Formats: sequence, C-alpha cells, structure tokens
Amino acid sequence: MSKVTDKNRWFYDNCVAEMIHRRFPQYEGRIAVGIAGEGSDCFGYDDEISRDHDFGTGVCLWLTDEDMARFGNLLSIAYNELVDSVERSYLTERLRERRGVMSIRRFYSNILNIECDAETPSLSEEQWYRLDHSCLKTATNGEVFRDDLGVFTAFRRYLMGYYPDRVWRMRIAEQLHEYASSFQVNYARCMTRRDTVAAELCRARGISSAMELFFLLKREYPPYYKWTFRALGELDTEGALTAKLRELSEERIRPEAWEGTRYHPNRLNYKDRIVSLSEEIASEIEEMLAQSGLIKVMSRYLETHVDAVLKGINKKA
Repeated sequence: MSKVTDKNRWFYDNCVAEMIHRRFPQYEGRIAVGIAGEGSDCFGYDDEISRDHDFGTGVCLWLTDEDMARFGNLLSIAYNELVDSVERSYLTERLRERRGVMSIRRFYSNILNIECDAETPSLSEEQWYRLDHSCLKTATNGEVFRDDLGVFTAFRRYLMGYYPDRVWRMRIAEQLHEYASSFQVNYARCMTRRDTVAAELCRARGISSAMELFFLLKREYPPYYKWTFRALGELDTEGALTAKLRELSEERIRPEAWEGTRYHPNRLNYKDRIVSLSEEIASEIEEMLAQSGLIKVMSRYLETHVDAVLKGINKKA
C-alpha cells in the first residue's frame, strides 16, 4: 500500500475507531470499516500527481440496510465532524462521496452499476456478463480493517471468486476475436491504404485486448484503464508480455514500411515492427491459452481459437 493508504489506516486506528467506541459502543461490532472503491489510493497507486483531485484522508464505514436506517445518519454526522476536525485532512467534496458512511448495498450497487442484494452473495449469469472488469476490481480493491458481521466481506469474497466458467470463456472468445480482427487483420489493411489514423486505432484496440486477455487468463480483474498496464506489470512476473506491450506502444508508425506493398490476408509485412510485435504478443497469448487448457492446436492467428474456447461451454453444460 502507498503512504496515503497507510495514512488512512492511521486515521482509522487512531481517530475513527476511538470515535466509534466512544459514541457508538452498542453498534461497534456492526460497523465494517476499510478503504475500497474508487480512487487511486484504494489501489495503492496514488502519488504526488494524484493530489490534484479526489485526494484526502478518509475511510469507508459500511452498514447493512437495517443499521443504515437505525443509526446511519448519526454515525455520518459524527464521522464528518471528525474529518473536519483533523488537521490537513484535505478531504475534497468528491472524495466525501466516496468515503464516509454508506450501506453495503449502495457501495456494491453503485460500483457494479447493477442493483445488488449485497447481504446475499449471489449474481445471475446475466449480471456477471454485464459487469465490466474494472468495476469488479474497484469493488474488491483496498483493504478491510474491521468487519465483525462479515456481510461486507462475504460479498467481497464472492466477487473475488471470479467469473463463472461460461462467462469467462465468452469474454476470452470476444477478446480473441477483437485482437485478431483489429490488430492481425485491420491494421495491415489500414496501413496498405495509408490510413495511419485508423491504423493507430487498430493498434490501441489490440493493446487493450492483449492486456484484457492476460488478466482473463490469469483470472484477475484489471483496474481502471489508466492503471491497467501498471497492474499488468506487477502480475507479469516474467515480464515478457509487459516488455513487448511497452515496445509496441512506443514504436513509431512507419508508412514507409508499406511502400510498394499490396495487401494479402496471408502475407505478413514484417518490415513493419508493429506487425512483428503483434505476432509475438499473439504467441504469448497463445501459450497462455494452452497452459490454461483451453486449446490444443497452436496458431498465432487468435481468431482460430475462438471455437475451441466456446466449445468448452457446451462440454460443461
């Protein structure tokens, strides 16, 4: 965790816990406390640059709906008074919406953008499929300092259990198709037409799909897009894919590599380093697919593996 997250833990240990014990002793064991949700500090990624917005010292206090109705308003008043009394808390108005007293249901429903019965850890397959990777990471990041009831933590653990197999395979198949179509096919078509703007979009979509596939195959949720590459670097212990993606993002687009070249779907233009990197990355993903037991026949063209991944759904049905 970062220094700012450590500061929030200090705030809980030395200020919030004492306030709860003194003013709400009868409810002390019913209040879950921690720091999770939106904000770079919840990921441990905050730094000096983060201080230009949504910055400050604070924690989340999560209550069941019943407790929210019973004493949530009084707890919220006491917490806000405490925050305002702490020197140099710098809690911005936006961050006040992300910290403080809230119901467990509201916390998960707002982040996941679906209505959750958070006191019953269960989602339908349709709900799982509608969820975005980054919102799932946001709902399960940070740290829980105390949760005697276990309600907040139970739903958190349920989400951490990852996608149902059917949804997992469908998401993998979608990204295999996206990578193949945008990067292994359309990039070359755009460069042959000298449409470098469209080619850049193909590269960006290819990078996004490659990272999403990496997280899917590692069974981890990626964070908000601007933190995805950083999180990938932490998870990619061997560093091979990280290095290739960095090189790919920094490689200059080279129209001269396509001079005198005619498009052919089965002929790769390795004069363009971006094409070479796209195939090297596809090979890394292919190896991960094989290690996950999703494919047996190897092919760098990732569209080839879509049917194999989806056939596994029927076998498990």
